[in-house]
Amino acid sequence: MKKFIVLLLSLVLMTAALVGCSQNSDQGQAPAPDQKEKLVVGATAKPHAEILEIVKPKLAEEGIELEIKKFTDYVLINPALVEGQIDANFFQHIPYLEDFNSQNGANLKWIAKIHNEPMGVYSNTITDINAVPDGASVGIPNDATNGGRALMVLESAGLIKLKEGVGVLATEQDIVENPKNIKITMMDAPMLPRALEDLDLCVINSNYALEANLNPVEDSIFMEPKDSPFANVLVVRPEDENKESIQKLAKAMQSEEVRQFLEEKYPGSCVPSF
Repeated sequence: MKKFIVLLLSLVLMTAALVGCSQNSDQGQAPAPDQKEKLVVGATAKPHAEILEIVKPKLAEEGIELEIKKFTDYVLINPALVEGQIDANFFQHIPYLEDFNSQNGANLKWIAKIHNEPMGVYSNTITDINAVPDGASVGIPNDATNGGRALMVLESAGLIKLKEGVGVLATEQDIVENPKNIKITMMDAPMLPRALEDLDLCVINSNYALEANLNPVEDSIFMEPKDSPFANVLVVRPEDENKESIQKLAKAMQSEEVRQFLEEKYPGSCVPSF
């Protein structure tokens, strides 16, 4: 009888130990109730990072922690996404993305159009686009698509004429008419606002104008048409396109709160594209 009782107690203890181990194992695998999924999004400062700040509280309510990684040099942002340093990025228009993919054998994908930033022509000395003097020096971005886009802006302003059909891939060699003999200087886009001290004109992306405290509506002497096809987009790696947290981010960025923010803070210079 004693042997039976000892055996029974041993079985009970072994069963309890196994159950305890199983529970501990399950608890180790289950996420904590307050654990949030984290998304790291690379962006330039204005207005991109500001827009992400607008949607950050909404995503937090849905269990997503949004970390905004600011870049001063936008050339670094797509490589950071390709290399997995960030989960998404927000700084570029579609032609720039397509050119990056083509030049680098990448396959990054845009999933949502957010806003358009019309390019502007700025000057510290000239107040009328029709008063540009002969031989004026003009600064434009030195990356392929923004450089071509800037040339298209100069064509819209009546300063040059480009070879028909070149579009955003235009280069200085595609200028077929230059009645005022303007001289093109290419440089990194973030440097253009400072270059106004030395050049007669600069064609500047709105985000860099805003960072330099230039108001695209009030300070530019010519603006790109607002219906241009250069919407700024949210970009991800293709394998993350249908990820639930990414889809929630895209939806939040196309919300009425973002529309209201753009229309109130940047009227005319950052136009909603949704």
